Amino acid sequence: MESEKIRKQLQQLISDFEEELRSDNLRKKVLALVPCFHHLRDLGKSLIPVTIARSARDRILHYFLKYPRSIISSDELLVVAGIQEYARRVRELKVQFGWSIVSGLTARQMAEENEFPFPEVDVSSMGPSDYILLSTNQDRDAAHRWHLANEIRRENISIRDKLLKYLRQNVGRKVTGEELKYLAKDKSEWARRVRELRTEYGWPIVTRNTGKPDLEVGVYLLEADRQSPEHDRHIPDPVKRKVLRRDGYKCTKCHWSHNEWNRSDPRHLELHHKQAHAEGGANTESNLVTVCTICHDEIHRKK
Repeated sequence: MESEKIRKQLQQLISDFEEELRSDNLRKKVLALVPCFHHLRDLGKSLIPVTIARSARDRILHYFLKYPRSIISSDELLVVAGIQEYARRVRELKVQFGWSIVSGLTARQMAEENEFPFPEVDVSSMGPSDYILLSTNQDRDAAHRWHLANEIRRENISIRDKLLKYLRQNVGRKVTGEELKYLAKDKSEWARRVRELRTEYGWPIVTRNTGKPDLEVGVYLLEADRQSPEHDRHIPDPVKRKVLRRDGYKCTKCHWSHNEWNRSDPRHLELHHKQAHAEGGANTESNLVTVCTICHDEIHRKK
């Protein structure tokens, strides 16, 4: 077995180093440790056979896929990668290959906005150099989106405007929290700004927690390039979730659901006040009903 062979060689090198420790020659001791360092690196690489993963990037991916939704430290990745530039390989997996890997910083920011529903994961214990793979599904369109994000990131506009511009150019497409954090130049306010776009400005941005339970954790989706009416923007998220769940995530008028979404019919679900909000109607479950945007517009046209 390759790992055992390397281990024995490393053991012999360390044993031989005992004599070098008695020397007063610092450089001689350092040079004696160099092969130990290389053998230790090779031992880490050998834990994942080349028949499974040949490159450092492949070994890192294999490790993430073996332990999804587990906190992976940078030290672990350093061992399995066998190279110092492991962080660059992690970025390549995210940006070029579309794997949903988030850092400890992003995970904590998501948790602050209740967008990290994994009670078994202690997000507060994650450091900036810790990582977690949220989904084992690869997003093959990620490279194009990251290129677009890089262009918008350089524009001289506010963080909220950057986020909105990016989402509007990806209507109906899933984007990740890592992409949005990158747009905000890694500032922690990105998650709060996304929430404001939804709750204060009426943009139909949904997540697994706020209206589309089939979405993966860490994914955001702008359902349509339109804002909801002013009076519908103040419905609390918990109330929205309860109404949508009660109505089976379907329009109560025409029974349309998100499963029928396509680009030629880009409607989405909204909540309608039975008693108009402007006339004193409350933002309560009993006064709200789920409708698609087409039926919602028709209701207001008749009124």
